[in-house]
Amino acid sequence: MQQNEKNKGNTLKVDQRLLQAIPNVDKCLLRLLELPELEDVPVVVVKNSVRDVLARLRADILAGAEVKATSLELEELVPVLTDRIRQEMRPRFRRVVNATGVIIHTNLGRSVLPAETAQVLAEAGTRYSNLEFDLETGQRGSRYSLVEKLLCDLTGAEAALVVNNNAAAVLIVLETLARGREVVVSRGQLVEIGGSFRIPDVMERSGARLVEVGATNRTHPRDYERAVTEETALLLKVHCSNFKVIGFTREVSLEELVALGAALNIPVMEDLGSGCFVDLSRFGLEKEPTVQEVVASGVDVVTFSGDKLLGGPQAGIILGRKDIIARIRKNPVNRAMRIDKFTLAALESILRLYLDENTACATIPTLAMIGEPVESVRKRARRLAKRLRSRIRDCNVAVKETVSRVGGGAMPEQNLPSCAVELQPGTMTVNRLESLLRQLDVPVIGRIEDDRFLLDMRTVARD
Repeated sequence: MQQNEKNKGNTLKVDQRLLQAIPNVDKCLLRLLELPELEDVPVVVVKNSVRDVLARLRADILAGAEVKATSLELEELVPVLTDRIRQEMRPRFRRVVNATGVIIHTNLGRSVLPAETAQVLAEAGTRYSNLEFDLETGQRGSRYSLVEKLLCDLTGAEAALVVNNNAAAVLIVLETLARGREVVVSRGQLVEIGGSFRIPDVMERSGARLVEVGATNRTHPRDYERAVTEETALLLKVHCSNFKVIGFTREVSLEELVALGAALNIPVMEDLGSGCFVDLSRFGLEKEPTVQEVVASGVDVVTFSGDKLLGGPQAGIILGRKDIIARIRKNPVNRAMRIDKFTLAALESILRLYLDENTACATIPTLAMIGEPVESVRKRARRLAKRLRSRIRDCNVAVKETVSRVGGGAMPEQNLPSCAVELQPGTMTVNRLESLLRQLDVPVIGRIEDDRFLLDMRTVARD
């Protein structure tokens, strides 16, 4: 006990001497403000950065960390302080290089927009616009009309409405059509997507009552029919875009559900999730229902995302019968979910590209990355590997055949053949390499496989 107290006293004495050696804030400020490279940095940023660094030093000393007295000298601290200031001056929201091989990467911003759409966004932000002004009549207009005709022309729908994301789209449709009433849905379609968004939860929030039918793996038309009562407001189909049930299965097709709804005079809704306007089987992927095919089935209302397979901005797109869309548009909740001018501008730009499917596939980055031949990806990987070998040491660089994913909760079982640059560092761990690349001014985000770092070139832009 006495020995412990003695050690404690010695530690405290050493800590105090180190603590006293830490320069004060004002002294650091005076030195830093002399540096030419910091002359455009706001003083408040410099001051906060100094306080953060000094506070961390005090905490390390008090925690018993090994801190050399020489490292506390002002000139030794200047590089540490300036590095911290540079970090503070960097924007929190930054561009990154996506080398993960996941095309629609939710954590990295989902779909990338074409350069021409970026120009449209710049104009929308720096100029006034006719957001809610009818140029023909000179009267107040509706922001939704700016893209509604395009959506209807492209899909064959009677009417359209756009809200801020697909979760909002599902919520407002259910709240409008089924609040206080029943919605029938197959047990095998009660999905959960990223962020713990679950169909039963959003249905509860909408005020609708969930009625589950069928089994997890098999649901029949008769299951829906038996569940229908006077309280039934809607038959709901949810596209299982982020998982797949295989084996002994039976799913009621949308055409079967539409026919049943028509016979029972009950509207049918499909949450399509990652809605696409192009048949992706042209790229060797499995057939996915397109938005046009879903609309043609006679479904009463369909919802899907704008920033997934469509390749546009974040949005929730609602298509359907005119009377249903009119009801949704009048719902007071719609104002809380409406899109801004940037979403409208970007969405219109993307939709116009779809007026010619080949133009869309070549110009919209999401579709271009999905459709790029693996031979082209391999050539880019070889070029990068050659450049890296001539510039870096102590790291084995190779070209590796691999697979990419569509991402965004779409096509979970399908792989796209791809090619990656494989890095195997010799003087550091692969985790350390991953960390260093992630901390660059333009972070490079790849993936680790078999203790090697991969740069999947399918998702690395040519520039």
